[in-house]
Amino acid sequence: MPVVLRLEREPPHRSAVLAAAAAAPLAVCLDPRAEPGGEWHESLALWIGTQPPAGRIRKIARRARGAHWTVVQDLPGVTVDVGGAQVRALLPGPVDEVPRVVARLQIGGTDLEPDDPGPVPAGAVAIWLNPTVEMTVGKAAAQVGHASMLLAAERGLIAVPWFAVRQAAPARWPELRVAVDCGAAVAVRDAGFTEVEPGTITCIATP
Repeated sequence: MPVVLRLEREPPHRSAVLAAAAAAPLAVCLDPRAEPGGEWHESLALWIGTQPPAGRIRKIARRARGAHWTVVQDLPGVTVDVGGAQVRALLPGPVDEVPRVVARLQIGGTDLEPDDPGPVPAGAVAIWLNPTVEMTVGKAAAQVGHASMLLAAERGLIAVPWFAVRQAAPARWPELRVAVDCGAAVAVRDAGFTEVEPGTITCIATP
């Protein structure tokens, strides 16, 4: 699944981009067009159905601005806006069949400075990033997208909740790991294709 981050010359806050990146892939999966009989159903069923039991839901985050961002809006997918930060998740498909307008978008090369978004708002689903792992904004965007989908599958969500992405404090991370072990939270364990070692827990979602 291509996930396109809108990063103009004056980019939005990192935490807002990641919150939008958590919501956009789930919005595609919960869209009425993804239901049986819908125009997106076959593509999504094939994508999810071919994943191993461990849940290796592959996404590739790219960045766009200006005219490139405008063109991407014409492709099948859903754009989510969080505080002015926009992310569009596109309909998944084979890696070798990515539309040319998407294939030309850069995957790396740009990161966003950490910001201080404050406490998690009441009613939001928190996704906590591993404080011991350094990730680019593109890598983190893919990981929080995994977290939202895994949480939705486990909890049977039928609507996209409000997500808040935060960097976990080092002292809090062991508590979050315990919550995962108890079934009170959901962890994303990375396959290790880029940036981190295989099996690394990159983030944890707490409903």
